[in-house]
Parts: sequence; C-alpha cells; structure tokens
Amino acid sequence: MTDLRDISVTDLFIIGGGINGCGIARDAAGRGLTVTLAEMNDLASATSSASTKLFHGGLRYLEYFEFRLVREALIERETLLRAMPHISWPMRFIIPYHEDMRFESETPTSRLLSIVMPWMKGRRPRWLIRLGLFMYDNLGGREILPGASSLQLRGSPEGAPLDDRFEKAFEYSDCWVEDSRLVVLNARDAAAHGAQVMTRTKVLSATREGNIWRVETKDTETGETREHRARMLVNAGGPWVGNLIQNTVRLNSTEGVRLVRGSHIVTRRLYDHDKCYFFQGTDGRIIFAIPYETDFTLIGTTDAEHHDPDVRPECTPEERQYLLDFANQYFKQDIGEDDIVWSYSGVRPLYDDGASSATAATRDYTLKVDANGAPVLNIFGGKITTYRRLAESAMDKIGAELGGIKDNWTAGVPLPGGDFPVDGFETQVSDLKNTYPFLSNFWARRLVRAYGTEARFILGTAETASDLGQDFGATLTEAELAWLMKQEFARTAQDVVWRRSKLGLRLSTEEIAAIDDWMVRHNSPAKAAAI
Repeated sequence: MTDLRDISVTDLFIIGGGINGCGIARDAAGRGLTVTLAEMNDLASATSSASTKLFHGGLRYLEYFEFRLVREALIERETLLRAMPHISWPMRFIIPYHEDMRFESETPTSRLLSIVMPWMKGRRPRWLIRLGLFMYDNLGGREILPGASSLQLRGSPEGAPLDDRFEKAFEYSDCWVEDSRLVVLNARDAAAHGAQVMTRTKVLSATREGNIWRVETKDTETGETREHRARMLVNAGGPWVGNLIQNTVRLNSTEGVRLVRGSHIVTRRLYDHDKCYFFQGTDGRIIFAIPYETDFTLIGTTDAEHHDPDVRPECTPEERQYLLDFANQYFKQDIGEDDIVWSYSGVRPLYDDGASSATAATRDYTLKVDANGAPVLNIFGGKITTYRRLAESAMDKIGAELGGIKDNWTAGVPLPGGDFPVDGFETQVSDLKNTYPFLSNFWARRLVRAYGTEARFILGTAETASDLGQDFGATLTEAELAWLMKQEFARTAQDVVWRRSKLGLRLSTEEIAAIDDWMVRHNSPAKAAAI
C-alpha cells in the first residue's frame, strides 16, 4: 500500500469518545500512529458513564454459553486491576440462595435443562450455581482475587439486611470500576502519546477521496467547522454507530445495532458491610445491590429496548418500581420512592444478533471493516471489562489495512495515577494525609480514588485548605477544578460532578451553579493553568 502519510493526513480518525474510542486512541497513539478523536459531547457522556460500574466476567453469560467472552473478561479483571488500582478494586459478591430462583427462559442452559430435567420447571438448582462458580473461578485463572465459597447467612453481617427466608448463600469475587474516569484516563494517556482529543466536536460528514477520508467537523460551542484527512476511520459511536454508518459515512451495510436501555437507582445506604449482592428474580433476571460512594447503595440494572439514540435514556417510573420491587424480595426492610436519591440510565449498543429479547442479546463485541476504498472500522457492542482487548483486536484489523503496526503494549501499563500496587490504596491515603494534614479522611480517600499518585499534583505546595482556593462544597476546590479543566477536558459543572466525580450526590443546585460560573470565567486552558 502506498504510504500517503504527510503532515496534513492523520493515520486514524476516531469518532466517539466513549471507552471504545478512547481505548483505541490510547493503544494506537502508543504504537506511534497519528490519531485524531472527535466526541460530539463530553467524554463518556453516554453509555460509558451509565454502566453498573463493574469489571466482571459476566457470571450470568455462562448460561448463554458465551465462554469466550467470559474467559476473556475474567483474564482482563486482574490485568486491569494492576493498571488502575486507584479507580478499580476487588469486591465480594453474595448470592443469597432460595429454591424459587429461576432461569431467564430463553437461555440455552434453561432450554437444555427443561429437556433433561423437566421437573425443575426453570429453577436454578444449587449444584448448577456451584458449577457455574467453579467455572468462573477457573476459566480465566486467578492470582489476586479469592475464589468462591459457601456462606451461612444466619447471624452473619451479610445476612443481617436480608429477609429471614434466606439462610444460605454463595460468595465470589468480581471488581468495581469508576467507569467515566476510566474513559478520561484513557483519553489523557492517548493525548500524552500525541493523540488530538477534541470534545464538543460533531462529525458532520466523512467522505472517501481515493484512499483518504475527508472528515468535516463542527465545534458545537463555537460553531467553527474544520476539515481533517485520515488514512482510516474508526466508528466508535456507541449508540450512534448505526446512524454514523447510514447517514454520516454512508456505507451500504447490513450490520445493525440493538439499543438496550439499562436503568439504575441510587438509594440511601441500605447496609453496613462493603460487599455486593447478586439478586436473582422469579422472572429469571438478576440485579445487583452495591455499596456506592460511601453513603449510598446502587441498584440495577434493567434491560429494555430503546429505539432512538437521540432520545435521552431515563429511568422510567416503571423501571424504578421494578427495581424497588425486585430488591424488596430480598431486603428485610422495604425501600420505596422516598429512599431514592438519584437514578440514571444508559443505552448499550449491542450487536444485533437476532436474539429474541434484550436480555438475551449478546454482550460480546463485533468488529467489521469496510475496505471499499479508504478503510473504516465499525465497532459494535463491547463491555467495560474487555475494552482493552477490544482495542487490541481493533489494532489487529487496523494493522492489516495500514501496515507497519507495532506490537501490543497496554497490558499491565498503568493509566495516569495508577502507578502503585494493587494493595497499596490505604498506604497512598495515609501518605497523602501525612503530607497534607488538613485533609479529612473522606477528602484524602476521594482524591486517591480519583487521581491516585497524581493527587499530589493537584494539592501542590498547599499547607492549608485555603491555599487551594475557593471551596465549592463536598471537598471540591478551585485547584481541583483547574486541574480538571487543564488535564481532563472538563468544560462544565456537569462534566465535573457527574462524570469526573459523583459529587453531584452531595452538592446543592446552588453549589453546582457556582461551579459552572467559575468554569465559564476560566474556560480556556491558559486561564485554568494560571490559577
């Protein structure tokens, strides 16, 4: 292939600033490719900030015989824990057992057992859960995470918040991740390797001109339009991947995306321990109840069809009630609407495999290249857990088109701030408090969870809290806002309090308005750097 690279032509132009787009940008830039990424809103503004916040192999996917996906995800858990011990950490999950538990009726496992064991009538027998957990422990290998075990709920902290009918449980390991921070850190590392990351930049059109793509973009804040040239296009548009194929890139493709809405509710803290619950419903579905942001509990998720990516997903009253009713089958004390402090919803862009229901649709990713002229790679589906492996698979396809691609490099390489041991979080907190005695325990832990070893860059030479400038509430200061604007692409208060953090749970409407006002007055990187 003729090398068309010159100063005006980038190797890759990536559409989409979610985890897939930013993960590919980081991987490609780290291999020496020139990369431009355009995101029409803020980074992680759609699906990638609305997940259940778990790095997990997908225990329930075993019922769909998705062994490759589960194995890859299980292997990735520990790879990612080592690379980002500030924003991800191990958790133990409790599966309360009762004989009324059911399969989702369309799973291959359910259909098979209905033939060989028809008297079970869709129930999940205890031996099957044990078999699934054995496979979960061994499919991907484990070095960090402890294996599964049985648990007596009577008289235990884990059993205390549950209805008395639950006497036994299973316990296994998975991991938590700060999803939107994961996206931002990948974007930052991509930029550190030379990628151009453009937020609030909508792609208006992408046109083939021989072996080159001509891409027109519009800055959604200023209205400025620009043209870019690239050797290859990557469509990582998430829920908009189908629209981009049909209307922006204008490909003649039969590949489709299935939009599935997942909604969550956040309540006051419902129990005292730090373990999660894996609840199985009489309808065969599952939900999680997870300790969240110290003082809250996260409950989700639903699976509902969502037909238009331009319609903002919201947790409907019916979904809120479904999640409340589901949780109340397990918790001793009923929870209601008054206990909900926040809800959110996201759209999963799954590959349309023709499954009969949203729950049954594959969570695996699919990568498709159209090379009729300048090549384009379309990304369908994917999970937070396997984003790095998806990026490596994407690079295999990009390398086949562009040639000369360097070897894989991201496994185990820390993301910004993650250069400390997996078990080193408490040491980081202690050291930070020793250096900055004015920090409360909550403040220090929040900073290390968000920024890891880079928390010191934000605090700098401060000797008192007042040295960090204006206090916006909930430990958010002027110094941190300046950092977020200069280093993490933040433009608005919403970027800060719902994606770079979850301080929106603690800040009032007036406090958030004050953040917006400050950011408007310091809205250029030069101004932020001068703070």
